[in-house]
Order: sequence, then structure tokens, then C-alpha cells
Amino acid sequence: MFGGQPKGLYALALANTGERFGYYTMLAVFVLFLQANFGFSTGTAGLIYSVFLGFVYFLPLFGGMLADKYGFGKMVTIGITIMFFGYLLLAIPLGTGIPAIAAMGGALALICAGTGLFKGNLQVLVGNLYDEARFSNKRDSGFQIFYMAINIGAMFAPTAAIKMMEWAQTSLGMSEADSYHLAFAVACASLVFSIIVYYLFRGTFKHADRTKVAASSSDSKVEELSPAATKERIVCLCLVFAVVIFFWMAFHQNGSTLTYFARDYTATTSTGIASMAFDVINLVFGILIVYGLFGLFQSTTGKGKTISAVVILAAIAGLIYKYNGLPDVTNVSAPIFQHFNACFVVALTPVSIALFGMLAKKGKEPSAPLKIGLGMLVAAVAYILMTIGSIGLPAPTFDAAGQPQHMADVTPNLLIGTYLILTFAELLLSPIGISFVSKVAPPKYAGMMMGGWFVSTAIGNLLVSIPALMWGASLTVVWGVLVGICLVAALFIFIILKRLEKVAK
Repeated sequence: MFGGQPKGLYALALANTGERFGYYTMLAVFVLFLQANFGFSTGTAGLIYSVFLGFVYFLPLFGGMLADKYGFGKMVTIGITIMFFGYLLLAIPLGTGIPAIAAMGGALALICAGTGLFKGNLQVLVGNLYDEARFSNKRDSGFQIFYMAINIGAMFAPTAAIKMMEWAQTSLGMSEADSYHLAFAVACASLVFSIIVYYLFRGTFKHADRTKVAASSSDSKVEELSPAATKERIVCLCLVFAVVIFFWMAFHQNGSTLTYFARDYTATTSTGIASMAFDVINLVFGILIVYGLFGLFQSTTGKGKTISAVVILAAIAGLIYKYNGLPDVTNVSAPIFQHFNACFVVALTPVSIALFGMLAKKGKEPSAPLKIGLGMLVAAVAYILMTIGSIGLPAPTFDAAGQPQHMADVTPNLLIGTYLILTFAELLLSPIGISFVSKVAPPKYAGMMMGGWFVSTAIGNLLVSIPALMWGASLTVVWGVLVGICLVAALFIFIILKRLEKVAK
């Protein structure tokens, strides 16, 4: 899985892990902060959340354009610096009035601008590593590893946010509303880590930091495309972007309606072995078992097999120890559900790579566009599960102040199962889609086309607010809308499949 990859991949992945840890720490509690601190309604909080996500993923288009001209590495550095000041502003408790709201808006603007310069351009650097012939057949698996690293950061983020808030409330005597600011401060520290990693290991990927001008003036060979071929590639990428819009609209309900469901309809406590899922350390032990099993069966040396066996036994021992120390009742906080998707990505990435590697050897691996279509179908299945699980539940209810009421104690397994299925969809679509863009994009528009991928994500994130604004209607209607959208998007990708596969050859 990790063999044969360029060294720069791991440096860039680790730098991205730190940045994503901070981002998802903030995102895990953001809509709850908006309601607790400012008293916003669920619809208003959901709208702010989706607009923020929209700009986070829209601005990489312009960040890519700037990088095509001035350099990818330079934009990455400027971006992470701007992001730092945005998180720092969020970390300062300024109260609940108009100045506080204005400061919050300014902080979000800085985070959006910084991410626009950082996120897409870092991924272009990753893609450039695979332009060398010796690495070309490792592009998809490389992006899957990179994507897995993102989720290592996201995996610990909800726990970090919750624990920081609990510490602030119990040790510092802060109110719940004020304690959110310390959770945001975690993001500041994570960005410091990222920039240190980026510069400490820059030598491993410095050769990938090239613009179209630098590339044309060097000894490296840049593929020359005819105007017709360039146009066809851009058109095909735009068609994929159109489909991806609806995936992200459905997927990013994790910080919106799925979090509302966790808060309003899901049991707030858990007992026994099921409660172990809400401790991220237990999930890490499970991930170590998965990786240990892969090492045990794939290692070609006795030493490798022995190390893998020791890792498995140690992880099992850790789980037994944790089980014996379980409290009678474990509190289940709504944000904690967001760690499941990240944990599932980390655990299932080697499974995905192994499965498609096996199919590739047999000449039966699905094409990247087909994987994207299948990802949309799987996303539809996730919301079919939510629809079935919501049958018979009352519509959301609000008190006189407009605050939501806890309506039921549905088993947490419904949301856990939904996140598992959405993770399968994500692994089929997101890292494969990014790899597809890096492969198909005309060389002189590499930054802009990667930015286009994020624009589609941005539009999808703006549409995230639609189900949030529907929160108050029947739950089966909310989830049913998402099912229909995913199915229509899947049908569209299958209709244009042959055209997409042609440009990818």
C-alpha cells in the first residue's frame, strides 16, 4: 500500500493533516456555537454554516489561478498564515453583540481566503509528484493515502473540541458559550504544526512546485495539447464537477442536519460494549488491528509478520483494558458522531486500495468516472437508511425561544451505520475524483481546474442549507430529498460515462 510512493507525498500529507485537524475541530462544534453563543435558529445557523463551507471551497479557484502564475508553494505559505489569524480571531471571546458577530464574520472570511490559497494548491503539488513515469501508476493510491491522512486529522478533531470545552467549563469555570472559543484555539496550534512540517521536509517535494512558466523553461517535458483536446478535457471535467455538487450537498449534512438529528433524536447515553465506539482511542485500536492484519498477510518477511502480529495483540489488549474500565453510563455528545466518518476513512483506505489493486491485476478495475457514479449510488443508500430509521418519528419541535427540543432516543447505531455507508461513497468519489482532475486537467490550467473541483464542492456546500431550512418538516421528506438528488446525479454520470473514460485514457 505504502510502497513505491514519492517521499514528498508523506510530507505534504502530514502538513495537510495538521491543517485539517484544526479545521474539523472548529467545524465539529460550529453550528452548535452559533446557536449557544448568538441564539441563532437552526435554519440561520445552517445557512451560515453552508455559506462558510461554500466560500471555503469556492475560493481555491482563484487560489489556483494565482498559483498558476506565482507558484503553488508561495500560495500555500500565504494561505496558512491568513488562516492562522482567522482562527485566532475566533478564539477570542467577544460576547454576543453586534461587534462579536462582526468579528465572527471577519474570522470566517480570513479562514475562507486562507483555505482558498492553501487547500487546492497543496493537492496540485501532490499531483505533480506523479508526473514522473516511475510514479504514474501510483497516482490513485497516492491520493487515497493523502486523503486518509486528511482524515487522521479529522478523526481526533471532535474529541479534541469536546475535551477542550469540558476542561474549560470544569477547570476554568467558563460558560458553555465561552468554552467554544478554546476549541477554536486548538486550530491555531494545529496550523503552527503544519507550517513547521511543510518547511522542514520541503526538500522532498520542492521539485513539484512548478508553474507552467517554470516547467516550460526547464528540462521537464510538459504535455502539449491541441486546442480541441484542451477544450474536451475542460468540458468533461466541468461535467464531473456538476455531479460532484450534489454529492457534497448530501455528504456535508454531517455538520448540519445529521448533527441536528444527533442532538434532537439520538440517545444521549450509551452503555456496555456499544459505548466503546464513542472513545476515539478505541477506534484507533480497531484501526491498528486492520492495518496489522494487512501487514500480517502482505508482509514478505518473518520480521514484518512478527511486527504485525505484535501490533494486533497489543491493540486487542488495549481494547480489553478499555472495556474493563468502562463507566456504567457513557454520555454521548452530538459532535462526537463526526469522528466516525474520519475513522472509517482511515480504516477502510487500505481495504479500498487492496480491492482495486486486485481488480487492476485482473484488468477489471472500474474506471475513475465509474467509481464516481457508484459513489453517488452508495450515498443514496445512506439516506435511504436514514429515511427508514426516521419512519414514525415526530417532526422537529421548538420551544417559545425557538430552540430545538429533544424528541426521541433513537439508537446511535442508525447514525453510525449512515456514516459508514457515506464513507464508502466518499472513498469511491472524493480521492478518486481529485486524482482524475490531476490526471485529465490540461497542464497549463492545472491550478484552475483543481480550483474548479473545489468550486463544485462550494456550490454543493451552499446547497447544504436546503435540508437545514427544511428542518421542522417531516424527517422522511428531508432525507427523501437527498436520496432523490443522489440518484439523479448517479444517472447523469452513467449517461456521460464513455465520454469521460475516453479523455482519461
